[in-house]
Amino acid sequence: MDKKLIRVGTTYLPVADVNRATEWYVTNLDADLSYQDEEKAILNLADQSFFLVKAGEKQTANFLDATGKERFSITFEVDGLEALQAIRQQLLERGVKVGAIEDRGHPGNNFTFYDLDGNKFDVWSELSPVYKKLHRLTPLESVTGEK
Repeated sequence: MDKKLIRVGTTYLPVADVNRATEWYVTNLDADLSYQDEEKAILNLADQSFFLVKAGEKQTANFLDATGKERFSITFEVDGLEALQAIRQQLLERGVKVGAIEDRGHPGNNFTFYDLDGNKFDVWSELSPVYKKLHRLTPLESVTGEK
């Protein structure tokens, strides 16, 4: 291929009730709602679009690995351990099902959380150097968001 895929633009997530799921994402993850009907909602979150799609009962984006362990299909990145701890605490205060902060043997730490439909997500304390470079974030900007 002489051309490359540039970015992930949209992630589709199965949900049982589009209205309830939309409210959950807007309230708990501060997602911005772009569009909603009875079958789907389009949310902007973490620099991409998420489609919440009405699906059958107990459908999730999770999968089992070769050892039978439930896995997530999406990892969100934050900039540093302090940000990881703060976001985890916010989610706990909002009543979200959240796992412990883990050291998985690679740089940074992680924790997992679930939405109300059981979709499992991961959060990692290491913001990609490529993302920082593309957005020209200095160390101060990447922590505070201020320029």
